Amino acid sequence: MEPLQLIATCTAGLEACVKRELTALGFKDARVYSPGRTIFSADAAGLARANLWLRTANRILLKVGDFPADDFDKLFEGIRDLPWEQWVPANAEFPVMGRSYKSQLTSVPAIQRTAKKAIVERLLSGHGVGDLPESGDVFTIEVALREDVATLTIDASGMDLHKRGYRAAAGPAPLKETLAAAMIQLSFWKPDRPLIDPFCGSGTIPIEAALIGRNIAPGLERYFAAQAWPAIPEQCWTDERERARDLILPPLEIRIIGTDIEPKGVSLSRHHAELAGVDGDVHFQTAPFDELTSNREYGCVIANPPYGHRLSDDRGTDELYRAMPEVFRRLKSWSFYVLTSVDLETTLGQKADRRRKLYNGKIECTYYQFHGPRPPKKLSPEQRAEQRAERDAQAEQVAAVPDAPEATPAAREPRPEPVAAFGGLKGNAGEQAEMFG
Repeated sequence: MEPLQLIATCTAGLEACVKRELTALGFKDARVYSPGRTIFSADAAGLARANLWLRTANRILLKVGDFPADDFDKLFEGIRDLPWEQWVPANAEFPVMGRSYKSQLTSVPAIQRTAKKAIVERLLSGHGVGDLPESGDVFTIEVALREDVATLTIDASGMDLHKRGYRAAAGPAPLKETLAAAMIQLSFWKPDRPLIDPFCGSGTIPIEAALIGRNIAPGLERYFAAQAWPAIPEQCWTDERERARDLILPPLEIRIIGTDIEPKGVSLSRHHAELAGVDGDVHFQTAPFDELTSNREYGCVIANPPYGHRLSDDRGTDELYRAMPEVFRRLKSWSFYVLTSVDLETTLGQKADRRRKLYNGKIECTYYQFHGPRPPKKLSPEQRAEQRAERDAQAEQVAAVPDAPEATPAAREPRPEPVAAFGGLKGNAGEQAEMFG
């Protein structure tokens, strides 16, 4: 089989995340070629691997072909010339979706009808049959026109990839799993650092973090449309799932914390964590945001707090944001990552270290990132032993040197000015020190 051309779709703003994931999975030619779409080549096993492992993509599409089409004749002929019979069985149900952007052909219903007619003609001749009952498995086809170029794809995922299978129900204003995974990937969190989500809702951010921390493939327990494709051997799916299970890491040493003021949400979060198989890696509890504190250091708060036009309680939302400066001051060495449509820099009186525009559904938001100090580098047992030996040697040398006369006040060097622990040596270090301790 020749290499397949695959497209990973995603929410606008997450293309770089998807590309990084694809590269890490071994798809070195992955490139973003249009907003929300990253193209890469793979074999049949790679198609299965991408579906199983991608955390921030919406779905995987098989690219059947593309060609210029600025009128309906070119569209029909170009679609009819593609090898549909290689992928779509004679009994398959094949709905055709369509969209158009900056193209001469603007009527999406007319585009869909033309595509359907061309595919039918090709399948009848390609399979040598007289009719197409459409009684079998579903092969969802899309014709996408962009700047007069038609791209024809078949959906290899079926349900959107954010449907991992663990969310039995959703609370108000749920956060998609793909966006939650992206928020974690865009942070500095690692499994050896504490993580708290103080607005956990139905548990999406803590659960996605646990899946990442334990290297559990997000699609391991769900079904994909391409599993029904005759052209993709079933063994590919079996082998890739076995490999994914072999790569799962042991339980996390530091449990991830999720809190919420709603007891029903906390109960739902616990249920979802159990379904995801990470209930031992996360801890959920009912607690108001203004009581958030921790004795641990160098942790990360990753949160999607409510915002006025997302939830109806504007008054409660305002009080919540007013509490943020005091809450964040308690966590002096922590980093904070907050997705919201509220101007958080004004609320905190602090410039973010990074900002990224993201969409939560149709709501345009900003992902604010406030970086705390880096945690000390962990030493291996051998390095610690070597460090102790050096200190002991230095202590012996000091003991052997006679006491020196005390320096006069004029000879003493001035003490260096203290610097802010949060945010490094920036121009606004004083503001950061006052803001975050």
